Amino acid sequence: YPNVSFVVYTGDKGVTGEQILEGARQRFNITLPRPVTFVFLRHRGLVEAGSYPHFTLLGQSLGSMFLGWEALTAFVPDLYVDSMGYAFTLPIFRYLGGCKVASYVHYPTVSTDMLSVVRERNPRFNNADFISRNPVLSALKVVYYCCFALLYGLAGSCSDVVMVNSTWTLGHILALWRAPSRTSIVYPPCDVRAFLDIPLEGEDEDELEEGWEELGRELGSQEEGRGGVDRKCHSIVSVGQFRPEKDHLLQIRAFHKLLDRKGDGPGGREALRLVLIGGCRNQEDEDRVLMLRGLCQELGVSDRVDFRLNVPFEELKRELVNATIGLHTMWNEHFGIGVVECMAAGTIVLAHKSGGPKLDIVVPHEGRQTGFLADSEDSYAAAMETILALSPSAKLEIKRAARESVGRFSDQEFEACFLAATECLLN
Repeated sequence: YPNVSFVVYTGDKGVTGEQILEGARQRFNITLPRPVTFVFLRHRGLVEAGSYPHFTLLGQSLGSMFLGWEALTAFVPDLYVDSMGYAFTLPIFRYLGGCKVASYVHYPTVSTDMLSVVRERNPRFNNADFISRNPVLSALKVVYYCCFALLYGLAGSCSDVVMVNSTWTLGHILALWRAPSRTSIVYPPCDVRAFLDIPLEGEDEDELEEGWEELGRELGSQEEGRGGVDRKCHSIVSVGQFRPEKDHLLQIRAFHKLLDRKGDGPGGREALRLVLIGGCRNQEDEDRVLMLRGLCQELGVSDRVDFRLNVPFEELKRELVNATIGLHTMWNEHFGIGVVECMAAGTIVLAHKSGGPKLDIVVPHEGRQTGFLADSEDSYAAAMETILALSPSAKLEIKRAARESVGRFSDQEFEACFLAATECLLN
């Protein structure tokens, strides 16, 4: 669309548009062929969670409406695309600005899963213990969530085109926004080119002929996990910010159980290490890392667990390429770009049996297995033991199938699907 002008609303302060574009080039290797205009907003604090210690969802949503009004009064577009999850800005731009509106939803602000967590009084990162223990507070929170879900659905239904990033998100958005004819899946772009040129370990045509037969025998054997382990040291790598929903506690506890299963013999404790790679956004995340280190000390695994904070991409790439297992434990991850990166890097993925990994990513490719799924400490430990016990040729078959499958999530696929979804608004 050479005749279309593009404008980006941003709450960044103390930077110029040129600096933002340079950051995109350095961090994501994206260079825009045409200029983009930036409109700088002053009240981004209205949408930050820290501004609302209570009723955070409602506070952020109302704040986004004020921020949306600031954006609209600064510049009125013909087409407004929300990719930040600010659904309550959609009616502002549609009815007050007279704009066409589109949405790209990464994660629903409220979901039926969140409602079930509260109804079942299940303590999780988004349901505090003092609420889950109190039936009255739990009932009030259910009413709050139901009312908010109704408002969220009304706001989202204003969108002329709705794009979602996964099958899991699709199900929730269809239930809440009720616009099936305007809704489609557009997988997020995963820039995995840096990994695809790296040869897979043990890749040799002679080893591939019987790989799948071996894999079937090994996975069907009742004795798997008891032998056949490579002599080298195996690293189990997790990539994800140190946020509570990433559930690093589950990773450490499952790893502790794996070490107990393997014992101190050959291929046992000394041949395994868990590498936790992630970013810390603030002091709260740093405190969480201290707590995780304390858990490692308590379980006696601190000598086998490494914490790598805010590492550069080259170090991340090196760890993934050398890893045996790529570990993911977030419940109902909406998509899971980190899981895709592990598969592209040739790391056997062990992901949570829910959300995007279960429905979209760690699925059979042309009838071939692409990874493993688990949902508890015991099942994670058992799956890691199974992966470690696979022969080199069986591991290679899984890695090859996984790497071939990630083409669905390329930049080119994203571009084609995004343009197809928005074509009706731009013509």
